[in-house]
Amino acid sequence: MAETIRAVAISGSLRQGSYNTALLRAAMALAPAGLEVELADLRDIPIYDEDVRGKGLPPAVQRFRDQLSAADAIIFATPEYNFSIPGVLKNAIDWASRPPDQPFAGKPVAIMGAAAGALGTARAQYHLRQILVFLDGHPLNKPEVFVGSAPGKFSPEGELTDGPTRDFVAQQMQALLTWARRLKATA
Repeated sequence: MAETIRAVAISGSLRQGSYNTALLRAAMALAPAGLEVELADLRDIPIYDEDVRGKGLPPAVQRFRDQLSAADAIIFATPEYNFSIPGVLKNAIDWASRPPDQPFAGKPVAIMGAAAGALGTARAQYHLRQILVFLDGHPLNKPEVFVGSAPGKFSPEGELTDGPTRDFVAQQMQALLTWARRLKATA
């Protein structure tokens, strides 16, 4: 029996009715056997300040770093703000990536995103991929999940109802499981 892969899911949106957080909940529900996904909470992570870090990591940051360190894989769902990732996501990445032992290195990463616009966070996802190159993460190349026109693909309660999008998410979760196991086998 293959080892279970543990993934941490990170939403770049703090909004109560976030399509990206709803997309991660769908990913959790659609994850294949052997992939366990837990959701990270960025809400209490303060704005990055090197003076604060010099005194020790705030508890919310330490919790986030611990989640990342314990995970075998990472899943990001990001909205797109000004052709890039939102500040809350960049801030969390900045906190977590500071030495020692930055927890993104060597980890397989799936990226998805949902937006009201037609491109479904394509530019933000590509920017996040650039950040992951520096962090030595291993982004999953395919399938990509760009959820455009998101309001029509989720119920008012936040359930992903669009069949083709659910299929893409399920395929990405299966591909992440396969990618994570392949990387673990070669480590």
